[in-house]
Amino acid sequence: MKKILKQLRKADEDFKLIEDGDSIIVGVSGGKDSMLLLYALSLYQKFEYTNFTLTAVHLNMGFPDMDSQVIKDYCQKLDMPYYEEDTYMHDILTYHQKEDGYFDCSLCSTLKRGAIVNIAKEMEATKICFAHHADDAIETFFLNAIYGGRLETFQPDIYYEDKDIHFIRPLIYAYEKDIRQAVKKYEIPVVKSTCPNDGVSKREDIKQLVQQMYHMYPQANKNLLRMLSNDTIQLWKKKTSNS
Repeated sequence: MKKILKQLRKADEDFKLIEDGDSIIVGVSGGKDSMLLLYALSLYQKFEYTNFTLTAVHLNMGFPDMDSQVIKDYCQKLDMPYYEEDTYMHDILTYHQKEDGYFDCSLCSTLKRGAIVNIAKEMEATKICFAHHADDAIETFFLNAIYGGRLETFQPDIYYEDKDIHFIRPLIYAYEKDIRQAVKKYEIPVVKSTCPNDGVSKREDIKQLVQQMYHMYPQANKNLLRMLSNDTIQLWKKKTSNS
């Protein structure tokens, strides 16, 4: 956790993710990344001088056999407010199901983003926090390059002017292997995904491709992350104290 908290703090300092007085909603699916994020932020909240509040928000997608009680119990253990909202997303995704039987991941992402923004506005939150990590950012870069023909990945902090809200990603310097180890070491509970797309998406294909690259060229692991904030490319532009 010391390593992950150090990475979280660096991301916060580089991109000014968390500010004094912030009311932050943490999107939690129950997977290892979002559950680890809850724990990390609960610790960061105690250690940092910045005064901010956290609320865990879970969207009940309506997938069969999905039990959110584990998430609720863990939030209670962390003394973190928890909110759950039932949705019709499973029905909508089923209606728009592809010919191969899988769901449209981009539609799912859009629906979840819209739902959590509405919750954030109702709660008068200033920021919405997601658990995307370094490997997610690198995989997104290759997805956009291969399928979209553009050099782009998600931002550590993006402001939606029409909604007047920020999306922040404090784990963008943390690697998945470190998250996996921390979840195991600290016995953080995880809810297994029941989404039929789990493990069979284009992102999963890219994940396997990137892992093969790391196996062949171990230095690529850190260099690809460094590339995202390289001065000549600046896909991620660090913020100064005045920006």
